[in-house]
Amino acid sequence: MMDLSDRLQEILRAIVEEYISSSEPVGSETIVKKYNIGVSPATVRNVMVSLTREGYLNQPHTSAGRIPSCQGIKLYIDTLMKENQLSVRDEVTIKEYLWEERYNLNKLLRNSVHQLADRSKTLSVIATDSGDVYFAGLSHILDLPEFYDIDLTKSVLSLIDEVSTLEEILNRTVGQDDVHVLFGEELGIENLAPCSFIFAHFGSGEKSGSVGLIGPSRLPYARLIPTVRYFSNLLTDITGSW
Repeated sequence: MMDLSDRLQEILRAIVEEYISSSEPVGSETIVKKYNIGVSPATVRNVMVSLTREGYLNQPHTSAGRIPSCQGIKLYIDTLMKENQLSVRDEVTIKEYLWEERYNLNKLLRNSVHQLADRSKTLSVIATDSGDVYFAGLSHILDLPEFYDIDLTKSVLSLIDEVSTLEEILNRTVGQDDVHVLFGEELGIENLAPCSFIFAHFGSGEKSGSVGLIGPSRLPYARLIPTVRYFSNLLTDITGSW
């Protein structure tokens, strides 16, 4: 893996952010027109070739443009992305909404998963360590072009029924990071290759589990990672106060 120069990092950031926004393969002309990077389309094309060779980009067979690989998106998340923190107003609104059910775990988790789905516009999932699964936002993923593929949609929906597969995914979120991002491609689950998972652990003891999101690999990570982190911390605080 090469050490990316500032220019390569800048172009990779632009490609990832354009792909997240458009869901389409990204061409050099688009990068030059929409992003102030100060280089020619030919230079961008050369950089794209280098990034593809190093595994940060993929080139779909039907397009001259490029899309970021999971390796490219992970580099973007780890080093190039600036998180968009929740506003104080949003934090207060979420907390007030969930606080009403702070002594009823079932209602608390149901309210949490619906609130997270509404704010993320994708599939929200909470899985407790005792094996209960809560979800909301199915209608949101059906609006996304990636899920026009019926086989992909079936595979995602089956996670809700096949708790063992979901648990296998969540077991990979063990580590020091407070929020984990996993890709179907790296999980070795072929039907889920176009998907990504953003999850964080919450609580302790019998009142613990994972909260997160399932969606396409082009999720708006800068906004959703801090959102999942906030829900995780809030659920930990609420359940820890009993």
